[in-house]
Amino acid sequence: MPSLYRRFVTAVTGYDRATHCVNLNPRTNTFLRFLIAGGLNTLFGFAIFSAVIAVGAVAWLALLIGTVAGTLFNFFTTGGYVFRELSSARFPRFIFCYFFVYGINLVMLETLSIWVSNKTLSQFILTLPIAVLSYFLMARFVFAPKKKPEDWA
Repeated sequence: MPSLYRRFVTAVTGYDRATHCVNLNPRTNTFLRFLIAGGLNTLFGFAIFSAVIAVGAVAWLALLIGTVAGTLFNFFTTGGYVFRELSSARFPRFIFCYFFVYGINLVMLETLSIWVSNKTLSQFILTLPIAVLSYFLMARFVFAPKKKPEDWA
């Protein structure tokens, strides 16, 4: 189990204790690729969310429209660019994780809105924690490498 923790910390921080170096190469650092793709995905989703809020929609609808509009685009950027796996068999798990993240995001948005009256600012504040949750779910449940029988032991 410590190796799983070490791999997770290395993936998130880019720092590998074993080699004492920071891996900032997008070719080999999955989390860095996730951040790059996530930046593009976030800009797209945030633009949709902000536009729908500007039109006068309620926050839950704006968040839903932004999530639905970006899902297919995000599957290709996350699956293809980040994890280098575009199997259509992974799409249902991707959708499930996206709507799970949507639910968590919605609860956190409504909670944060108690203290921050601007919904757009509230969503901006939540961007990083939601990105970390999304990466963990995608890496662990959607795009996790298939285990070989010799890895089961």
